[in-house]
Amino acid sequence: MSRNTTRLSDDIKLSFEFFPPKSDEMAGQLWSAVDALKRWNPDFVSVTYGAGGSTRDTTLATVARMTTDAGLPAASHLTCVGATREEVLETVDAFRAVGVRHFVALRGDPQGGVGTDYRPHPGGYANGAELTAGLSALGGLEISVSAYPEKHPESADTNADIEMLKRKADNGATRALTQFFFDNDVFARYLDRVRAAGIEIPIVPGILPVHNLAQVQRFAALCGATVPAFVETALGPVDDQPEERSLRAAELAARQLEGLRRLGIREFHFYTMNRASLINAVLDQAGFADCDAPAAVQAA
Repeated sequence: MSRNTTRLSDDIKLSFEFFPPKSDEMAGQLWSAVDALKRWNPDFVSVTYGAGGSTRDTTLATVARMTTDAGLPAASHLTCVGATREEVLETVDAFRAVGVRHFVALRGDPQGGVGTDYRPHPGGYANGAELTAGLSALGGLEISVSAYPEKHPESADTNADIEMLKRKADNGATRALTQFFFDNDVFARYLDRVRAAGIEIPIVPGILPVHNLAQVQRFAALCGATVPAFVETALGPVDDQPEERSLRAAELAARQLEGLRRLGIREFHFYTMNRASLINAVLDQAGFADCDAPAAVQAA
């Protein structure tokens, strides 16, 4: 069966999230993945920022190399946990000095870890909306923020969660990148509620191809996401068969992309886990063509 090909330069925007490496071996894996994913000409790539700024220096070095060596438009995650406003803005200045003009503004996890009570720093930004306002006041920055189709686990209810997103948008957010999800109906319902609340910024779905089902289940439990039965049914029986598991995981994610495109979505944010092979397989199966590839002649 032939598949229609969508050329990214015409129709689709992609972004990829990476995390800073903790060892030479992990650094090799990261830069190999970056090199392999450059073929998709991403709209931007982002680099995560450890709890309490614990990876500030490695994040800074990684973002700088993304820009200078890899030639990619790079964004840095930025949190406000355990820091004064002045300290956060000093960090922003350090990133701006290496050419960063795009931040993913996040409150960050509580200093005691996920599941503990969050206490803002007395002299800091209380949440992502306040951080967004602080960044916006500097001028000249692109600001992405987080969104939660299945509600942030600390939000009182869905209405409070969407109200927080509205505050971020009103304070200058450029776009929202969602937590990963697997059920497109969940995203569609969420998008309807977001638009009904008067939030007009792009809501970019976060896509997580499953490298390891047990690991994703743990992630989901921490962040309030759901791993539907159809994912477990597809991947559970082949968890100890890496090749078959990867084939099925790519098919699941490609099908998710196709469904989102039918909803009119044209921007996608991939959580790469610093690996490229599964992302490439997903995009190839979904019928996307990288910008340097020759246009395909489609069969009738």
